[in-house]
Amino acid sequence: MHVFLHGFGSAETTVPGQDALYAARMARLSQYGLRRVLGTSALFSTAYGNVGSSIYYALGLVASYALGLTPIVFVITGVIFYLTAATYAEATAMYPEAGGSSSFARHAFNELWSFFAAWAQMLNYTITIAISAFFVPHYIGGLFWPALQHGPGDILFGIGVVSLLSVVNVVGVKEAAGLNIVLAITDLATQLLLVGVGLVLVLSPHTLIHNVHLGIAPSWKSFLVAIPVGMIAYTGIETISNMAEEAIDETKTIPKAIKAVVAAVFAIYAALPMVALSALPVHRQPDGRYTTLLGTDEAHGGYSGDPVLGIVKHLHLGALQGAGEIYVGILAATILFIAANAGLIGASRLVYSMGLHRQVPDRLSRLHPRFSTPWIGILLFGAVACLTIIPGKAEFLGNMYAFGAMLSFTIAHASVIRLRTKEPDRPRPYRGPGTLRIAGRELPLFAVLGGLGTGLAFVVVTILHLAVAGAGVFWLALGMVVYVVFRRRQGLDLRTTTKASRPERPAEFAEFDYRTALVPIFGGDVSASALGAASKLIGQDGVVYAVFVLPVPSQLSLDEGLEEEEAEGRSALESARIQARRAGIKIHTGLIRTRNPGSALVEQAERVNADVIYWSTRHAPAGEQRIGPTAAYLLAKRPCRVIIETEPPAAAAARAKSAVPA
Repeated sequence: MHVFLHGFGSAETTVPGQDALYAARMARLSQYGLRRVLGTSALFSTAYGNVGSSIYYALGLVASYALGLTPIVFVITGVIFYLTAATYAEATAMYPEAGGSSSFARHAFNELWSFFAAWAQMLNYTITIAISAFFVPHYIGGLFWPALQHGPGDILFGIGVVSLLSVVNVVGVKEAAGLNIVLAITDLATQLLLVGVGLVLVLSPHTLIHNVHLGIAPSWKSFLVAIPVGMIAYTGIETISNMAEEAIDETKTIPKAIKAVVAAVFAIYAALPMVALSALPVHRQPDGRYTTLLGTDEAHGGYSGDPVLGIVKHLHLGALQGAGEIYVGILAATILFIAANAGLIGASRLVYSMGLHRQVPDRLSRLHPRFSTPWIGILLFGAVACLTIIPGKAEFLGNMYAFGAMLSFTIAHASVIRLRTKEPDRPRPYRGPGTLRIAGRELPLFAVLGGLGTGLAFVVVTILHLAVAGAGVFWLALGMVVYVVFRRRQGLDLRTTTKASRPERPAEFAEFDYRTALVPIFGGDVSASALGAASKLIGQDGVVYAVFVLPVPSQLSLDEGLEEEEAEGRSALESARIQARRAGIKIHTGLIRTRNPGSALVEQAERVNADVIYWSTRHAPAGEQRIGPTAAYLLAKRPCRVIIETEPPAAAAARAKSAVPA
């Protein structure tokens, strides 16, 4: 039962519980925090967890082109990565919305450019799904079953991974955010350990010098191609864009997190290739070609499919050799599996956002009636990923990613440059490094240099790979045809931003002009019905503020202690963000440490200018399951309308009984 207790003297209303998620299915999809959510370490862990997974396949792909210059390639791409990360940080701090470069282009240019960037991003996500899934069997095969290291075993296994993850994402199984962070930290620690052990056991400056034969091994053409391919090592950079408003103090923590990620990337992506090429040096073959086992496929005795495992196999660890290989192989396969899933999640969020902005047909972004996920879009782009796996060409996948990523990143840089001239006085919580003054205008140096880097990389990969250019142009042309035809049929022009119309509310739902809803959270559980019902009140353009309330006893300092409880609170907020992401709810989150929960909620409601407070007593603390002290305080102070969702006593008793261990 939902009891609506409205402030300002309005009457009570009841609404059936099954309608609670009615409007959530058409609400706008985005994610960013309110305050006191993520610090520098959390931002770093999440970003590196997405970026760091790429080394498990990027190392072999780059080495197949760059040979002995592979460490130099990763240094160059690392610089481009830093400039691009700064671009994403500045633009997202200005416009904390899902969509990355698509969102930036919408504000800087128009809807047509926004779609163009979004469609390039969709190619990135699709290739990320495919290439991550394709390399999972290579690491497993390198340990247990060699048949998985080449076709058709790797192709069938990769397609199976994508198919499984597609079904999982349609059903909407929650992400294990805490596990992802643990794996990210474990991954970084493992890579640092490999670097440290490799520097001691196998690093040879003499070998590294003799690996390089300028203009011959590699040729200048191969070296130039290796640079855009090397950018595949930074898949997941959009993560930084999605976290800007989750920072405790974005003007400080975001720059610190960027510097930490860049430092880690430089340390790993420059040092690990040096170790690898010391252990697996470049050799001249009888036919005059120069090769390294690091970039040679498994069918010819190489390790291009599992390069990090190949490094471990040549470290000569003695008694620890077998255990080290199994550990690294399983860790790599697990992280690649999670990276493929992250790609599917990104694709599902993007297609939903595109649908809401009327960029693609409604059917693609239509939510499943039961699971509230954009199931058609997930299955469609999952199927496209499977199709790209079928040829079994890792080099083609890498270059296709470079094509889409360089285009998307270049649009992001151009958008930030345009925003500096279009809205020079707009507040920028974070400004990237460097300013270039031209004709009286101040341009962002980092975006100018980054745009030149990614733009040139895009030209190189397009000119030197005709097959990639053909497939990429076909993808872009197909998207433009769909966009133009769909917009014309809808009676819309190509440049004006138009959002999907708000669905009608049920007849029995009283019509109030709610725009913001505050949802208090107590304990480790989050009521999905409360989030959905709150979003139903505010419609697609509104915002839900989910606030975890942590009461602090008077005998403890307000800012210290209760670390375990606070960690549980942040986990609950992460769960709320995931549920909101799945349901299409625009959400802010925050954590409050307070002596008086009622007073804190009143203050918070006034601070965010909330139109309504929606409280579910189902997961309220002891003494608050009905109208407890906090609810009574809220009703007495009435900072805005107050809605309290309760459940019948019989249902509450049954739930309490079921929670008691047998």
